[in-house]
Amino acid sequence: MSRLKNKVAVITGGNSGIGFGIAEAFKKEGAVGAITGRNEATLNSSVNALGTGFIGIKGDVTRLADLENIFRTTADKFGKIDALVVNAGGIVDGVPMAAINDVTEENYDRYMDLNLKSAYFTVQRSLPYLNEGASIILIGSSAAHRAAPGMAIYSAAKAAIISLAKGLSLDLLAKKIRVNTLSPGSIDTPVFGKIVPQEQLEQVKQTWIDHTPVGRQGLPSDIGNAAVFLASDESSFIVGTEILSDGGLTNISLMK
Repeated sequence: MSRLKNKVAVITGGNSGIGFGIAEAFKKEGAVGAITGRNEATLNSSVNALGTGFIGIKGDVTRLADLENIFRTTADKFGKIDALVVNAGGIVDGVPMAAINDVTEENYDRYMDLNLKSAYFTVQRSLPYLNEGASIILIGSSAAHRAAPGMAIYSAAKAAIISLAKGLSLDLLAKKIRVNTLSPGSIDTPVFGKIVPQEQLEQVKQTWIDHTPVGRQGLPSDIGNAAVFLASDESSFIVGTEILSDGGLTNISLMK
């Protein structure tokens, strides 16, 4: 398999969950490059699991200096970058999702900083290090299309990501850089353990399965395979578009 042979990739938040699934898929298709994360132990473990061809760069995507270091370090080692996966985001550690009555201004800012602002500046700071014709993949979420209790801020940020891909694509047309959004649905990753009490975990997962038309949760590899397509030349005519990889959760209604 060599759809990404010799392509240089950066996957933010590639040390676990969906990001690691994407890194595994990229490695399988011949890519080299870097994964990033804030947890050094998890980062080192993930790099060891990937094997030769990938390095780990510790960094916080909400810090511009860290972003600059990520791209400079990658380019110094591998050359200019062909694929950027803007995956870091999700739950803010120590700040649970909540309904509007319980959200402080600080909590709002932290969720937007992680899930929207960081994506914008990740792309901006990558530009000097990207090859002409590079593919940028923003990781969205099916939550952008479906309201859920306590998730208004997160959902709004992910809806903005979908719009961002369109606007950035227009900005970068002259460099032939494509920007698209890949939006997962319910994916079986450790993130569930951060937001659901352990005793309710299996019940919550089963609820997602019951509402997903294909009858299962997604796997990180499902998102990885879709990301490979968007990073490869096979998707060269796809730009400013969202691909939903959610088992039909958004577009197919199960009437029970």
